Amino acid sequence: MTSSASFDILESLQADIADLIDRLPTLKNRQFIQQALATIVRLADTDIERLDWKILSAALADMERGFQLFYNYRHVRKVTIFGSARLLPKTPAYQMAVEFARAVTQLGFMVMTGGGGGIMQAGNEGAGREKSFGLNIQLPFEQEANPIIEGDPKLIHFKYFFTRKLFLLKESDAIALFPGGFGTQDEAFECMTLSQTGKFGPVPLVLIDHPGGDYWQSWSEYINQHLVKTGLVSPEDPSLYTVTDNLEVACHAITRFYQVYHSSRYVGDQLVIRLTQELSDMEVEQLNAEFSDILVQGKIEKSAALPQESQDETVELPRLILYFNQRDLGRLYQMIAAINYMGIPATKEQVHPERK
Repeated sequence: MTSSASFDILESLQADIADLIDRLPTLKNRQFIQQALATIVRLADTDIERLDWKILSAALADMERGFQLFYNYRHVRKVTIFGSARLLPKTPAYQMAVEFARAVTQLGFMVMTGGGGGIMQAGNEGAGREKSFGLNIQLPFEQEANPIIEGDPKLIHFKYFFTRKLFLLKESDAIALFPGGFGTQDEAFECMTLSQTGKFGPVPLVLIDHPGGDYWQSWSEYINQHLVKTGLVSPEDPSLYTVTDNLEVACHAITRFYQVYHSSRYVGDQLVIRLTQELSDMEVEQLNAEFSDILVQGKIEKSAALPQESQDETVELPRLILYFNQRDLGRLYQMIAAINYMGIPATKEQVHPERK
């Protein structure tokens, strides 16, 4: 790049930054924009390496693409499908993934995959191009985009695994795991770890074998034998996931999760659980009787949106608020299941889960 071109870019950047600072007081997310700019300024005055700046710049570019793509689909519920890139279309697991993806899109969901071959291609094939996202990774081998999603505007090529995985989880309302190798096992355990520690979800996690298959059933037996029985994880932690070789059970585990439960967030120390319909006082008392062990103080109470949620798009939804101990996530998943069994939706629209 010539010095003249470099100067022109710098001059344009200076103008853009000056304009942004002028507009900052009027921007909706000014607090976070200001924090991001302040972080860049602080880093510019440190002695971090050139490679560090390359990582930061490329990661931001990855996230920019992801944020821009998914913004227009933020109200549509999505299922991420993980599994081996090596399984061929003739294998039972591949065919099960095709059938599962087709079934969940008929229920109103869209499907996200890593955009590659094997189970990823099966997910995009079953969902169809229109209902598919592909979040590919730039690798020197084994990871070209599959022909179903290739060339689609909903295909993103990420530079880094961590930014790719961020969006595969952040944008997901359910995770479906099919058989796979080290990468799939990594994704399975990371989903469990993030769910167990409250850094992801709550969302339904479904581990799917083909009919008669025992890949995940054997995995589950290992978890029970070597982790649960030895006290390395809590007895309630298997409530974080469902293992099945039945397509109907797999789909039901996802749709049931959102029958009454809608979503959740923290406001200060309080966990706010948004619901698609209000529970009765008696049902809330039942929850208090059964799940008081996960509270650090007070009771589970009904609530309207809190003042801090005034800009939230779910502001009209009824809520439950509680001081959750942020430790017993398996028990929290059990409570969500109890909430969903309490509700009896009055219309088909309330059952249909695709709108966030």
